[in-house]
Amino acid sequence: MLENKEVQIRDPFILPVASEGKYYMYGSTDTNIWGKGTGFNVYVGDDLQRWEGPYPVFRPDSDFFSDTNFWAPEVYAYGDRYYMFATFRRKDNELLGTAVLAADSPLGPFKPHSEGPVTPESWSSLDGTLFIDEQGSPWMVFCHEWQQVADGEVCAMRLSDDLKGALGEPVVLFRASEAPWTTPYVAKRYPDQDNYVTDGPFLFRSSSNQLFMLWAGFIENKYALGIAKSSSGRITGPWVHEEQPLYRNDGGHGMIFRTLDGQLKLTIHAPNQTPDERPLFLNISDNGDAITLING
Repeated sequence: MLENKEVQIRDPFILPVASEGKYYMYGSTDTNIWGKGTGFNVYVGDDLQRWEGPYPVFRPDSDFFSDTNFWAPEVYAYGDRYYMFATFRRKDNELLGTAVLAADSPLGPFKPHSEGPVTPESWSSLDGTLFIDEQGSPWMVFCHEWQQVADGEVCAMRLSDDLKGALGEPVVLFRASEAPWTTPYVAKRYPDQDNYVTDGPFLFRSSSNQLFMLWAGFIENKYALGIAKSSSGRITGPWVHEEQPLYRNDGGHGMIFRTLDGQLKLTIHAPNQTPDERPLFLNISDNGDAITLING
């Protein structure tokens, strides 16, 4: 068994499985996620403190479209299967894209479901997350990478019901600089542009059915987590940003889930430096109109 302090992971994503009394924790699990990709692992536990594993849930075949930067897997029960949304760097144009994989079990093995990334081929796109709208239609919400557009974007794209592809062009929901809490990111590789980062969007409906989005950026070059609310209650917004970040202590890429006993939790990775990143679990409060941190 491993404790949280022993698990190196970025972008943690929790899938609770009530029938098993278990939590499945996925994330970017390569020791050096900035280099060659080996696949994704999962950790399994029942208390969010101790974990069995890691167990391999995805290993690429030799003809897979990527061999570098395997990032941010999110796993959802959808229909009668489990679907993984994950980011990879393409071999053909060296741009990032989010693809969909599928398996019959949370333990995998996950196999390619979409024909490569479903995000636009000419875009550098990452951190795709699944959202089901009020009509039951699936969408992918993802980031158009700041390295390509300077002012990182969060975009939404309608998916086919089988999750194999896009049904339309992406819609830009907002740009990072629109949030009052974020500041320019100083990057050595891009010194001549004003960089604003968007990372890790995640959608959550409050107890009063209001639609919130978590997303990560930077404050004075430290990783932080912000929150925005759709004033229409729909994925297309418009999106209104909170004045202050939800978490600013060099952690982010968060998601919200309900524990097996009904409590709301936020998980992020912190700090943001490899190889020190660890999963962090925080209590949150939902009063219907706002999402707030109870501790941390």
